Amino acid sequence: MIAKTKILVVDDEEVVRLSYLRTLSGQHCKVDVVADGKDALQMMSQQPFDVVLLDLRMPGMDGMTVLKTIKQKWPESEVIIITGYPAVESAKAAVTLGAYGYLAKPVGPDDVINAANGAMLHKRWALRCDQPAQCAAMR
Repeated sequence: MIAKTKILVVDDEEVVRLSYLRTLSGQHCKVDVVADGKDALQMMSQQPFDVVLLDLRMPGMDGMTVLKTIKQKWPESEVIIITGYPAVESAKAAVTLGAYGYLAKPVGPDDVINAANGAMLHKRWALRCDQPAQCAAMR
């Protein structure tokens, strides 16, 4: 994991939050966890995160609403949907709204690490390419 990466885990299941926290904490990154969409958006407003691991089905605000809000307010944050109810329709909708990735539960530790690493590398590349001179120099 790229050092100092800030990751937010959003899932209503405590066992999932703790599992992702344990998996990512050893990867030299800062990990915070919340149980719902409302708390996720509140955390984002205090301190935007590099990567958000986001459940789709949660009480109150659902994951698609959270994803849409994150990409509108903090477009530089990469969001990975991790759901126990995968469907082609929700995958398409998530990607259309700007999700970096879409994974079906159960997700193993290596999958969580690889997804977070990929999202962070994508973010770094995208931020670099927001500067046209830097993108031209990379070609």
